[in-house]
Amino acid sequence: MTETPQTRSTDAPVLPGQYQPGEVEQRRYEEWVSAGLFQASADSDRPPYAIVIPPPNVTGSLHVGHALDHTIQDSLIRRKRMQGFEALWLPGMDHAGIATQNVVERQLAGQGLSRHDLGRDKFVERVWQWKAESGGAILGQMRRLGDSVDWSRERFTMDEGLSRAVQTIFKRLYDDGLIYRAERIINWCPRCLTALSDIEVEHSDDDGELVSIRYGDGDNSIVVATTRAETMLGDTAVAVHPDDERYKHLVGTEVELPLTGRRIPIVADEHVDPAFGTGAVKVTPAHDPNDFEIGQRHSLPNLTIMDERGVITAHGPFEGLDRFEARPAIVDALREQGRIVAEKRPYVHAVGHCSRCKTTVEPRLSLQWFVNTGPLAKAAGDAVRDGRTRVEPAELAKRYFAWVDNMHDWCISRQLWWGHRIPVWYGPQGEVVCVGPDERPPGTEEQGWRQDEDVLDTWFSSALWPFSTLGWPDETADLRRFYPTSVLVTGYDILFFWVARMMMFGLYALDGRQPFDVVALHGMVRDQFGKKMSKSFGNVVDPLDWIERFGADATRFTLARGANPGSDVPVSEEWCQGSRNFCNKLWNATRFALMNGAHVQGDLPAAEQLSTVDRWILSRLRQVVGEVDEQFEAYEFAKVCDTLYHFAWDDVCDWYVELTKPVLAAGGPAADATRRVLGHVLDQLMRLLHPVIPFVTEELWIALNGGGTVVTAAWPVADDALLDPAAETEIAALQKVVTEVRRFRSDQGLKPGQRVAARLGGLAGAGIAAHEPLIRALVRLDPAGDDFAATATLAVSPAVTVELDTRGSIDVAAERARLEKDRAAAEKEIAQCRGKLGNAAFVGKAPEAVVNKIKDRLAAAEADLVRVSAALAALPS
Repeated sequence: MTETPQTRSTDAPVLPGQYQPGEVEQRRYEEWVSAGLFQASADSDRPPYAIVIPPPNVTGSLHVGHALDHTIQDSLIRRKRMQGFEALWLPGMDHAGIATQNVVERQLAGQGLSRHDLGRDKFVERVWQWKAESGGAILGQMRRLGDSVDWSRERFTMDEGLSRAVQTIFKRLYDDGLIYRAERIINWCPRCLTALSDIEVEHSDDDGELVSIRYGDGDNSIVVATTRAETMLGDTAVAVHPDDERYKHLVGTEVELPLTGRRIPIVADEHVDPAFGTGAVKVTPAHDPNDFEIGQRHSLPNLTIMDERGVITAHGPFEGLDRFEARPAIVDALREQGRIVAEKRPYVHAVGHCSRCKTTVEPRLSLQWFVNTGPLAKAAGDAVRDGRTRVEPAELAKRYFAWVDNMHDWCISRQLWWGHRIPVWYGPQGEVVCVGPDERPPGTEEQGWRQDEDVLDTWFSSALWPFSTLGWPDETADLRRFYPTSVLVTGYDILFFWVARMMMFGLYALDGRQPFDVVALHGMVRDQFGKKMSKSFGNVVDPLDWIERFGADATRFTLARGANPGSDVPVSEEWCQGSRNFCNKLWNATRFALMNGAHVQGDLPAAEQLSTVDRWILSRLRQVVGEVDEQFEAYEFAKVCDTLYHFAWDDVCDWYVELTKPVLAAGGPAADATRRVLGHVLDQLMRLLHPVIPFVTEELWIALNGGGTVVTAAWPVADDALLDPAAETEIAALQKVVTEVRRFRSDQGLKPGQRVAARLGGLAGAGIAAHEPLIRALVRLDPAGDDFAATATLAVSPAVTVELDTRGSIDVAAERARLEKDRAAAEKEIAQCRGKLGNAAFVGKAPEAVVNKIKDRLAAAEADLVRVSAALAALPS
């Protein structure tokens, strides 16, 4: 932007020539924290607004998903703080049981030790030591992003208060019969040696082998198919559908299980799909969840044929083999006996993997603790159905109901040492006692009492997060003031696993009071092509790298600008560079304004003292404030950013600042009024942008206001008195003239600084005659002299024409040749697109997206042809 300081105030602050994020961000953030600007008080009489941060893992670092999630939350909390709410954004971390234990165990392995060498107590001490020295790096990274959290309330899922909350709710659930211990099929990691929750299992399509095996001989034989041949050693039945005519004569009979010599029954069960495979399935109750249910219905024995490390324990030739070694060995043995009917390899099927170590998960029958989710899940569904909690976007509520209405009981025990130990003691006579937080254990080890060795699933403690962090089970001032919390912001991918759990526990513990009023769901961050980010694809974005190179504001704006509710968020480095340029544009515009005396002192001049241009920008500001308010309330962050981007870049920088230059240069009362309006518009713009890009707006707002902080400045209010449709209509007409002349100049190859004589007709009819000097200044048009000869005429509108004398300004022959070339290219593109769209076979078979792309190309080419033809017609003969 060209700087033309004319009447710079002697005491106006001087901004550096360029914005350097690295010199601003850390300094400003520490100032905010030191001043206590992010702290909330339960004693305040302001209306409360609270968000509890989805607690990142203590082992984690800021990834692009965190950056998106935190940017959205920070935008909400900063805006509410400016609106006068007592805004609490509560930070903290999750102890991340499996991940943290793995980290410390790897450290011990490097010293030639295992956790068993230390013993449980010493190992837990070592984990706490690691947490103090190395854990929680993400907290510092949150500061770099600009998170305006109340650090005085930082919590950790293993701290004393939250541990007490965990023990309290466990005891209540246990006493109410909603927690029980039983043998069930669970997800088991043979590497981590623990049960896993559903969210800790990642499924991928892997290459495997599908083998069809004949059980029995002759007319009584039956064929089953499996991808896990090793589990046949634990088969206790074959199941068929009761209505399957092929197998009715076999139901109730027995068949010999190959390689084992055991005979197993053939049972009828409606779970079997007769159309899948052979219509007969092997039943291994101890190693498959569906088989376990069949086994329960038919009282089948549960034979466990492998240990916790996935090693075969069934007596015979395969004993001692790893499960993946046993699989081909068993297939070979069956092949030798002629029992392999068919083999299909590769056979692609979904396989679960431990999210921590990527080991293939093994379904395993195990004695574990479970939550009876039935009544809890119903309450969680009812809270959304009756409107106590609203899901945004509303269409994702269907996914929520699909989960809570069909929820299985939740396995909550983990075979770890790091975590909340299950508060149940077993006595010497078989006693089972659950102990609350204010109760003593029933006895000592010397007396034969022992505590359950398992710890609770990490998701159990995080399910309490919205209220345990506020002091529950005590009735604290924070709990009374800030519960229910206002909104939960999270990705739709954990709607089922975490959101539903918080709903269940919050409603149960707080007598039907929901943990949050709104669940605002965003999508996954993807690359600019919509592709999932993956190290193997080489498209992973490190937000810390972007912050280092482009600044936190540019990183935040890039993420927020793609955040439509419930939809995935595309990003690219090029877009982040564009966001950095946007920050620089704001910097340069404000620097220009300050150097030309813009200020915020005193009231705005009355409307009659303002120029049409000033009234126009104030009217546009009023509209933008209203639009942004609506978009924020609808969680339309992409629209917020888009609205503010175009207002700032187009209306303020490209138009208003340029339109003010001649006024400021002329001086006088009009310039004084414009300086005040320019200062006001930039002040309000910085407030509007602050929630998304806090650092650059703080720097610029302070420069405009001579101190203070935008963090606690009042949020702009949509003032209808500023609406001025007449001014907007008038300036729109001016913009059209300027735009068309600029387009003509560009098409004709005129240099930006080259002046051209012109006659402007019809300005009075368009209501913009008073703006003729301004129009001429903006597009470098000289008055028509005595020797004026119109060589080109632009029909800007039915009322306005612009005649230009381009003699000596254009190499007509060269320009005609260039335009003829452009016209030929446009005509060729039109012919090609019309040919494809006229081909019924192509249109019928091509994907809709491909057809639409060709339609877009056609429209663009037709517009180019019109533009080029007009430029040719305007050339002098």
